[in-house]
Amino acid sequence: MKIKSQTGFTLIELMITVAIIAIIAAIAYPSYQEQVRETRRANAKADLLELSSYMERYYTERFTYTGAVLPFLTSPKQGGSAFYNLSFPAPPSANSYTIQADPIGAQRNDRCSTMTINEVGQRTAAAADCW
Repeated sequence: MKIKSQTGFTLIELMITVAIIAIIAAIAYPSYQEQVRETRRANAKADLLELSSYMERYYTERFTYTGAVLPFLTSPKQGGSAFYNLSFPAPPSANSYTIQADPIGAQRNDRCSTMTINEVGQRTAAAADCW
């Protein structure tokens, strides 16, 4: 009489593998989400700096910030979904302006919240290490 050896996985082995994958996913997914938010934030910061340069060129041509209109109002400025709305919180005056980036959609959970930049390059955000 020959005894056949069984091949394959037992239910216990399969459940242990599923549990290990679940633990790894529970750690990796939030880290991935934070990395995506940081990438979107970096794009919004670059757009704020670009708009600040635009405002300085505007001032150089007209010697005032009054009447300036932002050339684009979302970040990213091209592509699919927008993650930040870009705007002036108050109309620019002759000698000053502030541009803000308000998170929208999936970016609302970002710890930095609204970011701003003004005519002297002063940058603000909810957390100190956002800029």
